[in-house]
Order: sequence, then structure tokens, then C-alpha cells
Amino acid sequence: MGTTTPPRTLAEALRARGDESLAGLLRARPDLLSPVPNDITQLATRAGTRASVVRALEHLDRFALQTAEALAVAPDPAPYDTLLALLTGDGQGDGEGRDGSGATITAALPAALTTLREQALVWGEDARLHLVRTARELLAPSPQHPSPTGLGPTVAEATAGMSPGRLQEILAAAGLPATHDPVSAVAALAGLFTDRTRMAELLDTAPAEALSVLDRLVWGPPYGEVTPNPTPPVQWLRDRGLLLPVSTRTVVLPREAALHLRAGRAHRVPEPVPPELMAAAERDPQAVDRAAAGQAFMALSTVEELLKLWNHGGPAILRAGGLSVRELKRCASALDVSEPVAAFWIELAYAAGLLASDGETDERYAATPASDEWLDLAAQERWTHLATAWLTATRTSGLIGGQDAKGRALSALGPDLDRSAAPEVRRRVLALFASLPPGTAPDPQTLLARLRWERPLRTSRPGGPPSPAGAPSPDEATDLRSRLALWTVNESELLGITGRGALSSQARALLDEGPAEAAARLAPLIPEPLDHVLLQADLTAVAPGPLERPLADMLSVLADIESKGGATVYRFTPGSVRRALDAGQAASDLHAFLATHSRTPVPQPLSYLIDDVARRHGHLRIGAASAYVRCDDEAVLNEILADKRSATLRLRRLAPTVLAAQTDPGSLLEGLREMGYAPAAESAEGDVLITRAGARRTPPRTPPAPVPEGPPVPDATLLSAAVRAIRAGDTAARVVHKDTPDSTATGSLPRTTPAETLATVQAAAMTGSAVWIGYVNADGAASQRVIAPVKVEGGFVTAYDHTADEVRTYPLHRITGVAELADEETA
Repeated sequence: MGTTTPPRTLAEALRARGDESLAGLLRARPDLLSPVPNDITQLATRAGTRASVVRALEHLDRFALQTAEALAVAPDPAPYDTLLALLTGDGQGDGEGRDGSGATITAALPAALTTLREQALVWGEDARLHLVRTARELLAPSPQHPSPTGLGPTVAEATAGMSPGRLQEILAAAGLPATHDPVSAVAALAGLFTDRTRMAELLDTAPAEALSVLDRLVWGPPYGEVTPNPTPPVQWLRDRGLLLPVSTRTVVLPREAALHLRAGRAHRVPEPVPPELMAAAERDPQAVDRAAAGQAFMALSTVEELLKLWNHGGPAILRAGGLSVRELKRCASALDVSEPVAAFWIELAYAAGLLASDGETDERYAATPASDEWLDLAAQERWTHLATAWLTATRTSGLIGGQDAKGRALSALGPDLDRSAAPEVRRRVLALFASLPPGTAPDPQTLLARLRWERPLRTSRPGGPPSPAGAPSPDEATDLRSRLALWTVNESELLGITGRGALSSQARALLDEGPAEAAARLAPLIPEPLDHVLLQADLTAVAPGPLERPLADMLSVLADIESKGGATVYRFTPGSVRRALDAGQAASDLHAFLATHSRTPVPQPLSYLIDDVARRHGHLRIGAASAYVRCDDEAVLNEILADKRSATLRLRRLAPTVLAAQTDPGSLLEGLREMGYAPAAESAEGDVLITRAGARRTPPRTPPAPVPEGPPVPDATLLSAAVRAIRAGDTAARVVHKDTPDSTATGSLPRTTPAETLATVQAAAMTGSAVWIGYVNADGAASQRVIAPVKVEGGFVTAYDHTADEVRTYPLHRITGVAELADEETA
């Protein structure tokens, strides 16, 4: 137990870890828990699968990835000093500038190695560092996919299959002694390339053009094409093995020669420390909070206006799903914003559960019942609801207008907009904002540089796992995180997360303390809603601030919004007044409403407008015949029939005061209104039909579920239970037992008679010893277990199961057999 034998496999390295270290591995790579491995060996096997290793590599920072890339081109195993030399160089400069000095790299390398070890990508002691085989294959060079380091294959790999005669020619040209052993010949050539003195002497004799060829290949890619009759400089390099053939037209610069030319460095620019996040501007924190609060209020107003716009039922859903381009343009025009911004608000309302499909045969978008509950909340609570939905949403509005992998257009509210990395990028961008002092706006370029260092871009390799739902295409993945970061910066400004480019205090509270504290911080900055407007003689009303909801709802029916900003201007028109009358208001109700809520006297022109429209409203009555027009004034009907614009309605007179139309009542209403009349719809009993606003709602809908990026991170309870189960399974799998004759013959479960099983279990219960059993459960699944029997009675054995790490009861008739464990000294 006191020996310190180095691990020989990854499983042995994992087995030597403590429980806290294993829990850290499972936390960093939660895919290893799906399902929970039976033992350490299965955990190590799963940790070496291609899909799991690719996912782990994609979550490394730049320097940890560079460390893994250096190990991929180092010997296996590699001593710590060899790895350090690949990152810092051999101390002899090559004329290339570097950001990371040797001292900085030396200081940062232990932490990078610790990260790789914790994630089971590297194992072994410092004297024998092993990169897991799958990671080495992913990062190793090949003609189709060169190594990220830009290095090619070793001399031994590049000369595999080369004829002994050709090897002798290379040795002779390089001035090396001849040998008939191919292995010795390859070793001699590799030794030449790794000897700085002899290699420098060889390159001193090279033509200048040959050195230019090497300069083009040294930092990668190391492969080049040659003609059947190569130029003299290329032929000089080929004769001396500095370019080795890969195929008839392709040559490669061997790794040992490239490392000499690079002064021993695997990377051109090692990046041991993250780029510094620079400040673009410093502003007053209180001014930032006020600006963010103002934008938050505008966000709430915009979403409310969107809900009103689709209050009677929104646009139809495309057959392929989503919103048509025409409807998006119409919505953008109504909201007075650009189309991308309109798409953002629509997607945000959808993510917050305020909009959804109505599920009807003629499927349309409409407000949900949850939108009414949202509108009843205080302004600050409505904002935290929207901000929280935005933080967790995987749907990405910035993709709208682009194309998917099959060349199809991506539409608002349509499919294929989920990007599972979006929530993580949003939170990381805001965390970088929060790392700066209050009121400081970060520089976008340094922000992107920092994000790229934390998650270096990785391209897909052939044979990799298929992309999961919510994953971008390989081409899109190359800059997805950068685009998500830029979209986050823009969207956070629109939503009021940031103000004037800096993170607000209410957003800091939302990230650190939760929605309740964020709402408390925002509440004093949101203006109180007003209960009055200012009526003006030019048939307009000015709202000097936000209005109380009942007042705003009524005013939006009675008047049209002419402009928005710090103050909202409403304009009264005959059409808007008729809209209020259609909603069931009488002229006296409108006069009383305006007198109550205006701080200025009601202008006489507005009173005349209301009375005039009310006098004409309902003079014409329209019902279903399929449709008819009824009016007590025959002259009005004569005027309609004589108007050429009524031709499309196909009217004919049924009686002096009645016209019939070959169209539906709704179309007839709209047609007559366009002609300047104020008709009213009536029921079969002759009563005027009142149109109530806000009548259409979808059935109860849940917001769209975010598409997770891989398995969720397990909590501490699950991690603790998983580690115990893996430890217990490993103990049971590695325990040494005495074979029974039947188990030796079958090579699987122990086999004993029922009498032998009962006697052995009873004896183990009396002595307190553990036994090895074969067990078949109710589903017919067979397993091996190590148990310590406690009680045997009634055909059942109650025992502590070392495999499951808990006390269980087993029916004796399901135990296939029992075997005693080997003695301690035998084990």
C-alpha cells in the first residue's frame, strides 16, 4: 500500500484519484455520467471515446489546448521538460516575435497540465506524461488535416515504406555514414535533424531558394506539391531528406527538421495568459443605470405594443413554420424599428411565453394567457421576466434572414434557430462586463479576443460525432461564438441590461443575486405611470410619460400613435373615433373620458369630431344574407350604388332601404369604410354588434424549452452518489474470488445447488464475511455482486451489497450460485 508505482493505464490513474477529484472529472465532463459507469475501467473507456474527447477539447482554453497540441507531437510518454521545451523553445531565437515569454509559459504550464489531468485528457507523472490516445489522433498531423501546430509527421512516420536504396541515397547526400539497417538509417537521419550544430552546418550549404521553400513550410502547413521535374532547390531538399515524399506529387517537411527551424517551439505564438480586457470608455455609474432603465422601459413598451398588434390574432404560420418575410416587415413598420430588431422582440416575447401558436386549423400566432398575467405585473417585474428569458434562451434571432445547412431561409419563430451555446456565451460576455469597474464599457475587440482565448475555435475532423440538436454546421461553427458575443452586446443594450455600453447595477444584481434584487434596484429608476394626458387643438394628445394601463388601452383605441419617445403623441382621426364606437363606446362616454383624463380643456374641434362621427356611425347596418346593407335613408343607398368603387361588392337592391351583397359581412364592412362611410355590423335580431379588443388568446402554452449544450452539469448530491457507485462497482469487479467448478466451466456466474447456496450464505452471515454471488433480477438480467449477508430467513437474504453500496434484500431462488472470496494474501 505504501508503494508509489506509476500508473500504467488511464484506468489505474483514475483509480488512484480521490473521491473529490473523480467528482471534479464528472462535473467537468458530465457526458461521462450518461449512464453512470459500472466501475473505473468503464469510466476510463468512456473518457477515451471520440465524442467525449472532442467535447472536452472544445472546452479548453487556448493555453491548455496548446499544451495538449504540444503533447500530441511529443514522444509518448513525454517528460515534463520535453513538453516545456516544445512550448518555450530551446533558447536559440528564430527571429520570430512572441507574446509569451519563457518565464510566463513556465509559470502557466503547471496549471494547464492540472486542467488536462483533471479532465482525464492527460495522465501519468511528470516524468511520463501521456495524452489519451483519442486526443492524440485528433490533434496528430495528417495530409488531409494538418496538426494545429503546423508540424508534419516524424522522420520515422514519413519514411515508412521507403525503399532501403532510397534511404541510402538520402544518407549519402546528407553526409551520413551508410548503413544497411533501415531502422538505423532512419535514426541517423532523425539524429541529424535534432543536432543543432550539424543541422546548422547542413543548412549553411543550402541554396537561398531552398531556404525560402523551408520558410514557407516551417510554420505549416508542412505539405507541398511538386512537379515530376522539381526545381533544383526543391531537388536539393529532397535529396537530403529535408522534404520527404508522401505521394508522387506531395512532399512534407519532417517534424524534426521543422522544430530545428522553429528553435524547438511547437507553436508560433504561445498564449499562456488571457488577453487583457480593455476599457473603451468610463462613464458615471448613475448615468449608466438611468440610461439602462430608460431602455428597459422602452423594451417593455415595445413588447406591449407587439402584444397589442397581435391582440386580435397575429399573422399566419408558414407551412414550414415561422413568420413570413412580408409579415416581419409589416411588424417592423408597426413597431417603427428595423427588421432585425423586430425579429429580436418577436423571438424574445416567444421565449418569455407571451406569444405562441393558437393551434387552430388556420394556424396563427397570438398572445398567450400568460401575457395577460405579465401585463398585470409591475414594470420592474416585467423587465426581470424578459431579461431572465433572454439569458436562458437558445433561440438566436441574429440568425434570422440567413440560411441553414441546406440553403433554406431561416425565418422568425421558425425552426433551426436554436444554438445551444447561446446562454453560455451571453453569461460569459456579461461576466466580462461585470469584471470591469462600474460604469466602464469594454472594448469590443478585446472582448472578442478574450472569448476566443477562453474557447479557441475548433474545426470538425472527419469521422467525428454527428452534430446534436442545436449545434451549428461546421462552416458556421468557425465564428459562431464571435457572432453570438456581438449579438449579446447589441441585444443587452436594447433590453436595458447595459446602458451606454456599460453594465448596469440592476443587471449585476440579476446575475449575482437574482430577479427579486434586480427588480428592487430598477424600481426607483422606472417612471411612475401617469393618469392624465394633455389635449391640444390640433386633434392630438400628448402623454408626458408612461400611462396607467387602463388609460393607455383606451387611448390606443380612441387615437392613433403618431410618435414615441420621452413623450407619446396620439392623433384623433375619424377612423380612430369610429374604432372606439365600434368597441361599444357612446359619444357621451368618449366626452366624459377625455374630460376626466385631460389636464387641459377638451378642444372644441375634438368634441365636434366625436359628435360628427357618432352621428354617422351605425347609419348603415350590415348583416349576413350572405351580406346585406340596411339604411333608412334611400338617398344614401342610391349614392352607394352610383359609386364606381362599390362595383367589387356586387350590390343589388332588395327593397328601398336594403341592398344585398355577394360578399361576406366583414369584407362589406371594410369596403364601405374605405369608401368613407361608417357602417355598423348587426346581429340576426337587428342589434348592433360590438367589437371588443383583445378577445383572441391561445390555449395555455409553455415557453419553448432551451436546447442544452450536452448533458446538464450534475449537482453535488448526484456526483457524490455516482462516485460511490463507481467505487463500489470497481471494488466488486476487482475482488478476487474462489472459482466453483461450474463457474470455471461457464466462465461467468457462479453455479451452486440451492442447498449449497443456503448453507454458504448462512455461514457468511454467522461469520460476517463477504461472498460473491450471481444474481438474475425480475427482468432476466444477470449480474455479479459482492455481498456481506446480515440475515437469512423466509427464502430471502438481507445483505450489504458492496456493488451498490447499500443494504438490499435478495430472494434466494434468484441467486444462481455463491463463491467465497479469496484470502487477503491471495488477493
